[in-house]
Amino acid sequence: MAAVTIRNLSEEAHRALKIRAARHNRSTEAEMRAILEAAVRPEGRLRLGTALSQMSRKIGLTNADVEALEQARDTRPAKPMRLA
Repeated sequence: MAAVTIRNLSEEAHRALKIRAARHNRSTEAEMRAILEAAVRPEGRLRLGTALSQMSRKIGLTNADVEALEQARDTRPAKPMRLA
């Protein structure tokens, strides 16, 4: 598991973190983990795999359809664009 060191945190911010942690019955370190997790992994975030799965179900896409698309696709490497 990764470890992070936060330098130069103001006394006011540290005090506020301690108060917030106490309100949530957590240690200051646990509170900081919770804040960081919420910031980088919000509950309402778009989960691409879930969204694609829901879309395919909605339109009735089956495994057979996906296999047919894979067989029909052009497998040759793409040619680079010319910007001249």
